[in-house]
Amino acid sequence: MKGNPVRVNDTRNHYRFGTVDLMTEFTICESFAIIDSPYMTAVDNPRSYGVMVGERLGFKAGGRICEAGGGYGSLMGGLLERYAGQIDHVYMIDLSRALLERQRERLQAWSSRITFINGDITELAPTLSDIDCLIVNEVIGDLATLQDLDCTSLPVNVRDMVQRYDLDMPSAGTVHFNWGAIRLVEEICRRGIPVFLAEHASDPAIPDDMAFLHRGLDGYGYPREIRLAGHSEFTIRFSHLIKVARAWRRAIDGGSLIDLVGIRRSPKMRFVFMARAQATDEQALLYELLDHIREYRWLFIHG
Repeated sequence: MKGNPVRVNDTRNHYRFGTVDLMTEFTICESFAIIDSPYMTAVDNPRSYGVMVGERLGFKAGGRICEAGGGYGSLMGGLLERYAGQIDHVYMIDLSRALLERQRERLQAWSSRITFINGDITELAPTLSDIDCLIVNEVIGDLATLQDLDCTSLPVNVRDMVQRYDLDMPSAGTVHFNWGAIRLVEEICRRGIPVFLAEHASDPAIPDDMAFLHRGLDGYGYPREIRLAGHSEFTIRFSHLIKVARAWRRAIDGGSLIDLVGIRRSPKMRFVFMARAQATDEQALLYELLDHIREYRWLFIHG
């Protein structure tokens, strides 16, 4: 990185060498991993998160899918349970050997058509080929984020990227910058690989008919730190990723994960959120879900 030294949030050693327990953090994938999850009471059409994602992607016979940072294998497991007949081969890339083992266990029924790779997607992206779709779900917030940049004196490489893609930035003060996420999208677009991305957004796209979920959200719109067990991740400014994809002339689809999951619109949902109702286990689960999922966005960049 050229210019003045900057602090970089880098989680790679946490995943390579640390003890990773995804159950210490709230993830949409694990919340909807199984059909009898208690969170399924919040959706109109209960089905696993892998199926939810698959419905958005669509598959042709003989497809080759790659997932980076597949966690416990829940997304890919749900995807294969519904779409195995249309998927020829799967590549699972992960920094964590322990998580790769969990994925092997979860996906054992399809082991003959899965290749497990212990590696870093930011390093491997330039080598990807013959992939019909890359899935990067709840991962890009872990990629390198440059912290507390002085908006009036950006490092040369950041300034060049901002100018190249016409990325909006504050005119003063400090800002965090999703360097790793933007570089990954740039490389994927360069290679023409379709990609599905989902993550906490610093610029959420809350549906109009659930506008009450805006209450209490940070209106700053730029990445913020989320402190977790043993590491931090950062929210993603999706408008930056969209500008990069459009600069590479890629078609895009996207929106709120609320719509992708199919969260039920009902007076109960509004009441639970607005009243912070947690008098029952169901209310507590619904409030937790709504408070988290409102920040999530998804983006599909066509190849």
